[in-house]
Amino acid sequence: MRYLAHINDKGEEQLLKNHLEGSALLCGKFADNFGAYEWGYCCGLLHDIGKYSLKFQKRIRGSEERVDHSTAGAKLCWDKKGFYQFLSYCIAGHHAGLPDTGGDSDVGTCGTMTGRMKKKLEDYQAYEEEIEIPVLKNPPFQPVKEENRDFFFSMLIRMLYSCLVDADYLDTEIFMNGKEIRNSGESIETLYGKFAERISGWLDNNDLTTINGRRTEILKHCIKMGEAEKGLFRLTVPTGGGKTVSSLGFALRHAKEHHMNRVIYVIPYTSIIEQNAKIFADILGAGNVLENHCNVDYESSEELKPMQLAAENWDKPVIVTTNVQFFESIFSNKSSKCRKLHNIANSVIIFDEAQMLPNDYLKPCISAIEQILRYYRCSVVLCTATQPALKNLLSEEIKITELCPRMEEQFSFFKRVSIKNLNKISHEELIQRLERENQALCILNTKKCAQQVFQSIEEEGVYHLSTSMYSAHRKRALDEIRERLRKGEKCIVVSTSLVEAGVDLDFQAVYRQLAGVDSIIQAAGRCNREGKRPFSQCFTYIFSLDLKEYVPGQRQQIEIAESLLSDNKSFEELETIKRYFEMLYHFRGDSLDKKDILKKFNRGNFQFSTVGKEFRLIEENTKTIMIPKEEESKEILDLLKIKGFTKELMRRMGPYCVNVYENDFRKMFAAGMLGEISEDLKDDYFVLRDTEKYTDEMGLNLNIEYGEAVIF
Repeated sequence: MRYLAHINDKGEEQLLKNHLEGSALLCGKFADNFGAYEWGYCCGLLHDIGKYSLKFQKRIRGSEERVDHSTAGAKLCWDKKGFYQFLSYCIAGHHAGLPDTGGDSDVGTCGTMTGRMKKKLEDYQAYEEEIEIPVLKNPPFQPVKEENRDFFFSMLIRMLYSCLVDADYLDTEIFMNGKEIRNSGESIETLYGKFAERISGWLDNNDLTTINGRRTEILKHCIKMGEAEKGLFRLTVPTGGGKTVSSLGFALRHAKEHHMNRVIYVIPYTSIIEQNAKIFADILGAGNVLENHCNVDYESSEELKPMQLAAENWDKPVIVTTNVQFFESIFSNKSSKCRKLHNIANSVIIFDEAQMLPNDYLKPCISAIEQILRYYRCSVVLCTATQPALKNLLSEEIKITELCPRMEEQFSFFKRVSIKNLNKISHEELIQRLERENQALCILNTKKCAQQVFQSIEEEGVYHLSTSMYSAHRKRALDEIRERLRKGEKCIVVSTSLVEAGVDLDFQAVYRQLAGVDSIIQAAGRCNREGKRPFSQCFTYIFSLDLKEYVPGQRQQIEIAESLLSDNKSFEELETIKRYFEMLYHFRGDSLDKKDILKKFNRGNFQFSTVGKEFRLIEENTKTIMIPKEEESKEILDLLKIKGFTKELMRRMGPYCVNVYENDFRKMFAAGMLGEISEDLKDDYFVLRDTEKYTDEMGLNLNIEYGEAVIF
């Protein structure tokens, strides 16, 4: 019999042996990036041997009967025991997702590993005629610490799983299309050449009394440090120090020196991603820079097809993505999310605004970073003006190298503002202060408080910014704000923390409601940002309001900041920032892994599926409300009602949506302000029926009380 793997649209047949050997070669090649060629090759060779059953061969030739072809290779490896059992997880999950190990009582209908091993399978022994099982010796590397053994093997399984999924897809894709249809971009060496050419004119500036001279000093040092051995680095650069270009210079030089495959930027906010990706694309060429986050649509045109394909497996030399995408992919069990993981290996990974690493999952995230540092040939850069104190969360032997030359002196040079503590003030006093300012930013801890303060100032040139405004609306408001600031006209902005990073605004004064020290430093970075005003005239004021409000997830940060202020600590000193994070992580304790993710890989029991469901950096305790005020949003709403949920429509809908917390949602729903969009989306997506509750000045009005009603 001709054992087949696939038949394409032209009726051409791919022999199963050819598919297995093709997948094995690709899987081995991918795994070779972390020294595991034999393991990858074996995984690829055995993943589809269940297709040797007569039942599957009938199905591929037209039978309607469903056949499980994934469990056979997994069972073969499971029964061989030893290291082969790690491959069992990869093979069993290459379509359905990595399974939990499960328990002895699990039966064949369970989705767990032990359950599936009891499943009755079709006879697939014909594989022996064509396939010889490779011999596996030791793992490609051994865990450094015995206590990390289970997490170590869970990461090895994930990486091999990623190699297998990508190899399987690519081999099948090439056969189905009859050719290679992907473009991996230019080499790191070529990109470094482009970068060097772009900055060549900047490097002549050696005047350390100027801002550009200091930026050049930092840039030169980062490029030189690119020659350093692989490891963990920090780039602690003050606001205005040019960390984006300097970090790119280090990463490209480092990748070139060590023959690394790519540079991956991991960023907390999509606003910063779009900004940085534009800078990188301008220097390196758009075809070499992949943005991968929820707001990017590569499916809307055939021209963007190569980027859509690259987004599946991160096959580009420069990747710009989010904390959410990066870490949820690492801890996912789904093939679509895990497919890209093997391309993290042998990369330079830069965590921009590293203080934004998620506190609720900090321990598992740091454990993952330590794994890719130790075993997957990566270098990692923590890049920020407010470095988190991660040393105590890392193993003692991991050293951190600073990339910023004369760091403390740079912070003194770039100091453009004084921070003053106003202590507790009244709502009225805050308003009076803001009304006396010409160009000032006021950042408050909640959307409701920001709306209340904004409504209390009735003057021209006063703006509101928060996530109660949909993103397309915020962008228009920011354009107006930048124009007024440029012209020197009166401009008072009342905002939430969304302006603290990635939004280039420059005010003479900033008012920041008491928050974490990192937030306060970031807020101060919006004051005299360009250094064009005299230092003596520019202040960032910290204050507390004489009212009680609930700030989700910020109580400990505020209390620690209060404690440091009571000890007369200056927030402008690097030692205070370090002390703040040390106190925060100490008080958080076990809640730095609030769902016990690390404990779910223990004593050979791997809970891949469970962790995949539970690891969510953004908890889904909000509802999405579409605001149909613009012609584009009205058109999208009509299409959603007709067509229901589609990926394209959901992406188009995003810029016209506001997320609200459950409590606010219930009040609005009870008031009759909201309606369902379609049956597909009824649980989490709603439309604002009363569009008068959304204004051009303030966005969605959140000051709704129970008992209010809307009459249509």
